[in-house]
Amino acid sequence: MRAAISQLNAGVDDVEANMTTAERLLDAAADGGADIAVLPELFAYYGSQRRMRELAEPLGGPITARIAGLARSRSMWVLGGSVCESADGRVYNTSFLFDRDGEMLARYRKIHLYDAELPGQRPIRESALFAAGDEVVTHDVDGIRLGMSICYDLRFPELYRGLMTSGAMVLAVPSAFQAVTGAAHWETLLRARAIEEQSYVLAAAQWGPWGSPDAGHRTYGNAMIVDPWGGVVARAPDEGDGVWFADVDADEVRAVRTRLPALSHRRLGNAC
Repeated sequence: MRAAISQLNAGVDDVEANMTTAERLLDAAADGGADIAVLPELFAYYGSQRRMRELAEPLGGPITARIAGLARSRSMWVLGGSVCESADGRVYNTSFLFDRDGEMLARYRKIHLYDAELPGQRPIRESALFAAGDEVVTHDVDGIRLGMSICYDLRFPELYRGLMTSGAMVLAVPSAFQAVTGAAHWETLLRARAIEEQSYVLAAAQWGPWGSPDAGHRTYGNAMIVDPWGGVVARAPDEGDGVWFADVDADEVRAVRTRLPALSHRRLGNAC
C-alpha cells in the first residue's frame, strides 16, 4: 500500500484558501499513486478558538463533504487530518477516514487535549474548546489495519499499545505540533511509537505561524513516515507545503515482529 502524508500551514484565517491547498495536496497524492493520503490536524483552519467554534460542523458539512468528494473522485482512501466536529452540543477535534467511494468508515475524536504554557508564547487550552473523545479506533484499509490518533496523543504510549493490540500495523498521527516541543520531541516520539508497536507511523503535519501575531505560536512541520524498525523513510522540511510518499508493507511489519518478537514477550496483559 502506498501512503502519502501532507504538510501545510492553515494558520491564516482563510478557510477557502486552506481547503484549496488541502485539495491540491490530495490531488498530488493521488497523482503519485497513493492508496491512502493523510492530512494534518485542523487542516481547514488552525487559529482562534472563537473562529474554530464557528467552523465546527457535523459529518457531511462543507469541509468533510469536500474531502469525501475528493476521496470518491480520485478513488483513494483519505484520512481527513482533523476537523472541528459539532455533535450533541459539543465540539470535538475529530479525524474522519473516508474510503475510495467517499464513505466515512471510521471516526476518531481526540482523547488527549493539549493544555500547556510554553515559554515565549500565550498558553494553549484545547480543553476550553474541545470535549475529549473516549474511544480507541482502528479500521481496515486495503487489508492493513490503521490505528487513529491526533497530535498530543503521541505522548501517551498506552493509546498506541491499545491500537496495536486491536490489530493496527499502521499508526496515523495527523498533527499541529508546536515548534518548541517539536524541536525537542517530535521525531523521538514518532520513532519511539513505531519501535514500541513495531508499526508504521504516518505523521502529517502543519507548519508555520498561527493565531494572532503577538501570541508567538508556531507549528513545527517535519511531517514524516517511520517504518516498523524505527527508520524515517520519508521526511518533510521544517517549512513548506507538500506531499511525501512511502510504501507500507504488512509483510515488513510481520517480519520485524518475528525477527524481534518483543510484542509476544509482554507479561502485564494484553493492554500493556
